[in-house]
Amino acid sequence: METGKYGLPLDVKYCKECTRSNQRPAVTQEFLQNQNQKKKFVIFDEKGLCGGCTYNHIKNNKINWNDREKELLDLCDKFRKKNGEFDVLVPGSGGKDSILVAHQLKHKYKMNPLLCSWSPTMITEIGKKNLKAWIDIGFKIEFNKVNKELHRILTKLSFLNLCHPFQPFIIGQKNFAPKIAQKKNIQLVMFGEHDAEFGSDLERWDQPSMNINRFTHDKIDYNDLFLGGVQLNDILKKYNFTIEDIDDYLPIETEVFNSNKIEFHYYSYYKKWNFHDNYYYAINNSKFTPQKERIQGSYDKYSSMDDKIDYLHFYTYYIKFGMGRATAASEQEIRAGVINRDEGISLVKRFDSEFPSKYYNDFLNYMQINDKEFKEVIDRSRPDHLWEKVGSDWKLKKPIWESD
Repeated sequence: METGKYGLPLDVKYCKECTRSNQRPAVTQEFLQNQNQKKKFVIFDEKGLCGGCTYNHIKNNKINWNDREKELLDLCDKFRKKNGEFDVLVPGSGGKDSILVAHQLKHKYKMNPLLCSWSPTMITEIGKKNLKAWIDIGFKIEFNKVNKELHRILTKLSFLNLCHPFQPFIIGQKNFAPKIAQKKNIQLVMFGEHDAEFGSDLERWDQPSMNINRFTHDKIDYNDLFLGGVQLNDILKKYNFTIEDIDDYLPIETEVFNSNKIEFHYYSYYKKWNFHDNYYYAINNSKFTPQKERIQGSYDKYSSMDDKIDYLHFYTYYIKFGMGRATAASEQEIRAGVINRDEGISLVKRFDSEFPSKYYNDFLNYMQINDKEFKEVIDRSRPDHLWEKVGSDWKLKKPIWESD
């Protein structure tokens, strides 16, 4: 297969059932990413279905959800503590999904959850309200305490070098939960959706546990690890940070992690996951609040809205892979039966390319860059096989609405 920038297939194809293309990268070890790394991508099957839709058929037709709930009951019985200590850790941000997981574990399955949250880079007002709504259900929470200047620099480096400003948050979020679990002697960590929901790690769809290589590494060698596309040793030298400063972004050595015997599970392995239904569950069981206005880049009002950098993340994703926030929302709602594919394509055509102007000045000020620098990064990050310039405008060469 011929590949282009980022290792993506030159032949752009779209899923027969949703709005996703074959340009979606697979979940990766973020701490190994550099500017020369080629990505693995989520493959289509012989029927022309993306991994997410393939798993959707498995979820709807092959899984006995009554048996899965029995597995969940057994899991809770295995880890439930009777001495009042916390017995399950639930990472999240106060979004609809983390509210559902924590609420059900406490009230339906009688567990004693501790919450943990890696703080957003630039939290929004609605993000503050929904984080409070999550805690106010009746939980204690652990927050990260990182060097804010370090996080700012890593965000800037990630944008300049990788066009991936969300990377420091992704790394911190994945690393934070296992470290809190070790610290608090909690043996069970419950994340929300399985990677198979997005078509990644599809070979593990029938396994409840997370692939620990997301946050572990066989040997911590500072010459092998990268943050923001820069070798770790170079960051330490150039910016005079210490290992203590940067520890929150480092993976755990695999041998050390395994010795703690902590188990990481996906709640969506046990409960049939539906992003749309999760929203209504959060509305009915907490003070979770959607935005009053449509989220820029999409048509919904309730997903990924707690961090201003989220808006830039979806836009840079669109630039690099030709799929933006409206694609992400529509593919999920198509699988959930909320909209059909034609409706999804119309929504993608209308909203996917929308520039995140609402927080644009905040992006520039936070990363301490100017408009010219921003545009230079964006333009050099566009794959030639996806984009062409017509006059002064950039256009997708093969958009979904012209592909069928």
